[in-house]
Amino acid sequence: MKNTSIKIAALSKDDYEFWLPLWQNYLQFYETSLPSSTIQNTWHSLLDSNVPIYGFGAWQYDKLVGITHVVLHPNTWNTTECCYLEDLYVNEQVRGQGVGRVLTEKVYEFAHSKNCNRVYWTTQEGNTTAQTL
Repeated sequence: MKNTSIKIAALSKDDYEFWLPLWQNYLQFYETSLPSSTIQNTWHSLLDSNVPIYGFGAWQYDKLVGITHVVLHPNTWNTTECCYLEDLYVNEQVRGQGVGRVLTEKVYEFAHSKNCNRVYWTTQEGNTTAQTL
């Protein structure tokens, strides 16, 4: 059953101030940090139509509560591209409400619209919640 209070949209230039805290929390979850230049490059890549990196946000009651980033790339096993779900983060306050599942469904819909031959991702061994998506 889809949570109708969750709206998924491609990230836009106006979303930076909402995206950044979620991105930083995601990095903290993985116990890492990135230089500000890399963060800026990531953000610009998400918005650049010439770069095959895409970002989507989950909005709930006008608040960005989840993000996902995907990378499309060629592969040696097929003539169509693969879709790599590189990042997925949901605000801790709304976990268990279906946000991650709705974001993942969006990734599959997007990959299908781009004629990708598959979607794949990796996660930490202990992240059983993400593994069930």
